[in-house]
Amino acid sequence: MDQASITPVSEFGLERYIDRELSWLAFNQRVLELGEAADTPLLERCNFLAIFPSNLDEWFMVRVAGLKRRIDTGLDKPTAAGLSSRELLRQIRAKARELQLRHAEMFNQEVRPALAEEGIHILGWDELSSQQQERLTDLFATQVFPVLMPLAVDPAHPFPYISGLSLNLSVRVKNPMTERIEFARLKVPPVLPRLFELDSPEGQTWYILLEDLIAQHLDSLFPGMEVVDHHAFRVTRNEDMLIEEDETENLLQALEKELLRRRFGPPIRLEASDDMDEETLDILKAELDITNDEVAVLPGPLDLSALFALGKINRPDLKFAPQIPVTVAEFRTSDSDEEADIFRAIAERDVLVHHPYESFSTSVQAFVEQAADDPDVLAIKQTLYRTSGDSPIIAALIKAAESGKQVLALVEIKARFDEQNNIVWARKLEKAGVHVVYGLVGLKTHCKLLQVIRREDGKLHAYNHIGTGNYNPKTSRIYEDLGLFTDDEEVSGDITRLFNQLSGYAIERDFKRLLVAPLHLRPGLHELIEKERQAALRGEPSRIRIKVNSMVDEALTDALYEASQAGVPVDIWVRGICCVRPGVPGLSDNIRVRSVVGRNLEHSRIFSFHNGGDTQIYIGSADMMHRNLDRRIEALVRLSDPDHIRLVTELFDLGMSDESATWHLAADGTWARHHLDAEGRPLTDVHNEVMRRTAARPRRHTLR
Repeated sequence: MDQASITPVSEFGLERYIDRELSWLAFNQRVLELGEAADTPLLERCNFLAIFPSNLDEWFMVRVAGLKRRIDTGLDKPTAAGLSSRELLRQIRAKARELQLRHAEMFNQEVRPALAEEGIHILGWDELSSQQQERLTDLFATQVFPVLMPLAVDPAHPFPYISGLSLNLSVRVKNPMTERIEFARLKVPPVLPRLFELDSPEGQTWYILLEDLIAQHLDSLFPGMEVVDHHAFRVTRNEDMLIEEDETENLLQALEKELLRRRFGPPIRLEASDDMDEETLDILKAELDITNDEVAVLPGPLDLSALFALGKINRPDLKFAPQIPVTVAEFRTSDSDEEADIFRAIAERDVLVHHPYESFSTSVQAFVEQAADDPDVLAIKQTLYRTSGDSPIIAALIKAAESGKQVLALVEIKARFDEQNNIVWARKLEKAGVHVVYGLVGLKTHCKLLQVIRREDGKLHAYNHIGTGNYNPKTSRIYEDLGLFTDDEEVSGDITRLFNQLSGYAIERDFKRLLVAPLHLRPGLHELIEKERQAALRGEPSRIRIKVNSMVDEALTDALYEASQAGVPVDIWVRGICCVRPGVPGLSDNIRVRSVVGRNLEHSRIFSFHNGGDTQIYIGSADMMHRNLDRRIEALVRLSDPDHIRLVTELFDLGMSDESATWHLAADGTWARHHLDAEGRPLTDVHNEVMRRTAARPRRHTLR
């Protein structure tokens, strides 16, 4: 191909990028579509209908709040896609409201009746028998009434603080002596179940919403007053955090102070039930300093994240068929009750584990636990971004430290919305004698690294795990991730140097098999993309395949456009945001974008390059976003085992296949669900197919 005949990418203008916020809304629409889909099991539909508003809440708290802050401070500069902040805010509010109305309609018109047909009833007060009402009145008096706190609003009682995401009732009451109508706010207590379960006959499950139960007993909260009306509402607040680390001597203390401030962030959204009268709505807008544009009037019930509770119902016929994770072949033993010697297995060859199809507990967790118990292990080093406070990983690190081993935990206490939990267990680790460090100033530590130093035959030997996901046993059951176990000397040296950089003052520039952000990852990916572009220009075979959670970075997007222009086939498998426009003539004709949203949350990051027939594949923690490439410590490791390269290549083949159920991105930024073939038969479910292949994979080793 003659390079001179190629139109420069810049001449396609900023329209060559899809706006990231609109793309995120499109992702959450894909979640909603699974809740709408009749071929999704009913209780799984409820789960997706619960995920949708939960996602939206977090997005408003951070992304919309940040956009509004830029406008309010006069920084209304165009976005990367060329939209003004004001225009973008207008578009995303309109789209979010459209999706919220669609979400409410789906629950009320289809899913709620479908639940009732299956004996799962979310009942209104008037649908209950008199005996049920009497029983609930007794339960209200003993289990609900004592924790309720009605707050009056009058000259002696200022308008109360409304905590972010709390569900509230606005109540107007009339004083019969003065005929004056007063306003009160009643918070629906989050310490009680939102779906209040009733005694129900065999084969039936009955609920009433907690706010409905409270609403029927408002007289008991305002004795002597006449309850005029009541309405549900909730407020979303700006919960993003700004910490100037270079001016902060103690990051832990600064973060705790900022977490306290976060609770009192300014309101950015008011959700009100569509039966709310204008007078009450005006009171809320005035007191919260909310504009009309920031109000979403929606059909009730508000906050359908309450539907998560339906997942505990024992109705396997209304759920996905269970996926039972298997132990990766290399860590199996001839005796199923015998624990594998993981160090020996890794010493034999590299081991690649694919969660949740392969067990986290018998691989990563077992690795840390064996290291904690092994008298020959001298040191354990681990990065921790998100984990659970009761995690066996934390318990193993504490056990190792208490037994005298050197233990280093690099804790990222700025992991958004997990900050408080991370602070708690970081201090628990410190008390046990673990060396806890908090990374580098100005950079989040997002890489997933674990290194064990063991004494063998008088020498020190390093065993390593490099992953794409967090060391979290709970999320590992649904998050799709890859992890490499290796004792390769180059990888061991790279990880040792990286840990020294993170815990000390080293500035490391010499990595052999790792690509590390922020210094090396961006130029490394550029070089790999450019190599494929040059091969295509010479008429040689080329290919780029990328699997990420989000694809945002403009510079790397332009590099992919240039590769496409040269003739490189580019496959992008993305879960969430994607700012790349595929299929634009002369720009991205050779780019395909697919998305898989389903029972498992796609989370692995993979970068694959044809490399003249000697395929190079990297896995790791980095998405193609500015923050990952420039403001975080990220690490990708290159796979070397031919079997691992084959397995990952087959995974890409499955995810990009037209025979698989996926969403396809069009040049105009819209996504279309492809889940049926021409005859209307279901296409291959990617998650079920990977589980089937994993369970059927032959054993390559039997440890004895």
